[in-house]
Amino acid sequence: MNEVARVAARFGAELILRMGDGELRRAVARRNLAKDQPPHLRAAVCGDFVNFEDHSQEKRVVVGLRPRKNILLRPNHRGRPLATAANIDQVLIVIAPCPAPDLRMIDRYLAAIAAMPSEAVIVINKVDLLETARDELMESTAALYTGLGFPVIHVSAATGEGIDEIEKHLQGKTTLLAGQSGVGKSSLARALIPDIDIRIGQLSAVHGEGCHATSLARLYGLDSSGELIDSPGVRGFSPYQAKANALAVAFPEITGEALHCRFHDCQHTAEPGCAIKFAVNEGRITSTRLRHYLEIYAETKRS
Repeated sequence: MNEVARVAARFGAELILRMGDGELRRAVARRNLAKDQPPHLRAAVCGDFVNFEDHSQEKRVVVGLRPRKNILLRPNHRGRPLATAANIDQVLIVIAPCPAPDLRMIDRYLAAIAAMPSEAVIVINKVDLLETARDELMESTAALYTGLGFPVIHVSAATGEGIDEIEKHLQGKTTLLAGQSGVGKSSLARALIPDIDIRIGQLSAVHGEGCHATSLARLYGLDSSGELIDSPGVRGFSPYQAKANALAVAFPEITGEALHCRFHDCQHTAEPGCAIKFAVNEGRITSTRLRHYLEIYAETKRS
């Protein structure tokens, strides 16, 4: 009889499953688990619910994928869709004063999150450094995204400031931690899961090999009845084929203002009567946000 578990980590065709009781078990997956899906959606990823069979005490075989709520996609090095995590209720985009926030990456994450769809929360980590580093940049970043309707939480994994507020957001949800390398995601995960090093050790023991803490996405159960997926830090990120409805969520000020352009197919570059260019000149829309919107829109049109 098929049983159901959740994928805690993936190592190629081999998976680590999290059982209903929280125990971790090793399994192998059959190829093309969902033959009715496109090729890039047929393999199980972190966060998936799967059906498996016990062929022996040590051998478990994943035989099917349960229906997904959503999946986070990004293009691989060839521009083809790559699935990274599934069944996510919200994504915490972690930024920090050092390294300086990459606004382009934030906006690209917002487009990808909207395309899933899922909820986005921006977390400013390392606030204990704000008195000595990049105060104005962080304040303007927080003000920008708060003004656009995205929740912004200030935290410090080092001092514990704001951790309680994040924990409230995690209750009963599957949350993905995302962000550029060096922003302190691993430290934040340790603040939220004090025994995470023990759990990493358990996962490594189940897999049979050592695993670097930031080398792959891992799912952990939380005391608050939620689950946290800690993903590797990245140097760059792009959404995969974000459609118009996703851009409307990620760039509400731009898509809303576009309704007032003279031409319905306005490209917001050099057309006369462009309401968005007028809003940029008035300071109601930032030129940076417009540039990021146009980049993603152009990529979508080419795909």
